[in-house]
Amino acid sequence: MAASLWRAVMDSVSGSSSSSPSAPDAASGGVEFWHGAERAGWLNKQGEYIKTWRRRWFVLKQGRLFWFKDPAVTWASVPRGVIPVASCLTVKGAEDVLNRQFAFELSTPAETMYFIADSEKEKEEWINSIGRSIVQHSRSIADAEVVDYDSRPQATAQPKDSEENLPAA
Repeated sequence: MAASLWRAVMDSVSGSSSSSPSAPDAASGGVEFWHGAERAGWLNKQGEYIKTWRRRWFVLKQGRLFWFKDPAVTWASVPRGVIPVASCLTVKGAEDVLNRQFAFELSTPAETMYFIADSEKEKEEWINSIGRSIVQHSRSIADAEVVDYDSRPQATAQPKDSEENLPAA
């Protein structure tokens, strides 16, 4: 689902090749994924339609998990897919589900995606990094939806032209 959405967005902007380092295109969500990643590295990802395993370079930055065919990511690179982590519900180990060492899963309301890291340490680091990002970016969305009723201006009923409202002489 996340990858399908990404492909639809990419198809809609593919006609505009005016991307530059100072102007990330709309499909990347304005994220300059080519530098300063919160986490980057190789993971094996299960395909969306054909359930084969493909080795991809992943970049986690500003609440989005991008993946590429190779690690030479520049401003001109086109991600193979992206997952907005704020839409994710859980990230957890999945070795028992897949019967594979170093496996973990990332779940959204629509789907569960599976990944395999190169080591137990890498798996735990990815789970921790993605988990932190889920919490951080989910909280910012939730905070924007909170209405603080105490700080809203209160409309107070004022009696009309009563002597109580007249200034003292």
